[in-house]
Amino acid sequence: MSVVIIGGHDRMVCQYKRICKEYNCKAKVFTQMSAKLGKQVGSPDLVVLFTNTVSHKMVKCALCEAKRSKAKIVRSHSSSEAALESILSQCS
Repeated sequence: MSVVIIGGHDRMVCQYKRICKEYNCKAKVFTQMSAKLGKQVGSPDLVVLFTNTVSHKMVKCALCEAKRSKAKIVRSHSSSEAALESILSQCS
């Protein structure tokens, strides 16, 4: 399963990828808005939005790409390791 994580903290990127690997998921993590975010997202199976640490513009772009690729969207206010583990355990 491929996962795209939008938001979160810069210092947590390695932990997010490690957790996804434990659940046999390929992960892309975007903590900052880039100019070509829409093209970089690709076609994931799951999009995780950490809503507390992300801009509205970034959420809008991610939702548009997720709908285009028909990916499942999960929103979480918390961007902790436990929150991500909970999301992945429910979705896999």
